[in-house]
Amino acid sequence: MMDRSMLFAKLFAMSAVMVIIAGCGGEQGELKQWMDQQQKEVKPNVQPLFPPKKFAPQPYTAADGVEPFSTQKLAVALKQESRQPNSLLAEELNRRKEPLEAFPLDSMSMVGSVVKQGQEFALLRVDSLLYQVKPGDYLGQNYGKITEISETELALREIVQDAAGEWVERLSKLHLQEKGQ
Repeated sequence: MMDRSMLFAKLFAMSAVMVIIAGCGGEQGELKQWMDQQQKEVKPNVQPLFPPKKFAPQPYTAADGVEPFSTQKLAVALKQESRQPNSLLAEELNRRKEPLEAFPLDSMSMVGSVVKQGQEFALLRVDSLLYQVKPGDYLGQNYGKITEISETELALREIVQDAAGEWVERLSKLHLQEKGQ
């Protein structure tokens, strides 16, 4: 009995599909006639294209000029700046660089602080090496000079160029990094 009812259901479904397919394939003459009529009545209104403008190539003349990002140009500018009597940069350019000035400030992390004979020292981790620094030492690539060390942070003064190209002082801090960070 189950087999007959299943067979009957399948036959019914197949016949329903056949009826639907037959309904879709009927006369389309009326639709075709309407499409032809619409095509005859509607005239497209397309504006003609303007001819392209003539291209006049310009020769590149800046190849013989000074490269704006050359290190020589920067060196000359720094030397001129250092000759200024009240320049912040003058004394910085005339001193010997310290090892931690080769690293950017964001690559350093303060991992501790120590007091030896009344002098505060900060412990900095740079490239998996530990360094001990004190106030007056230099670090970072912006002429950073350590001004103060506490248990939780290291304060420094940096010399950077502002938007107008003037050298100005900027205060920065390195905070103590917890073990999980």
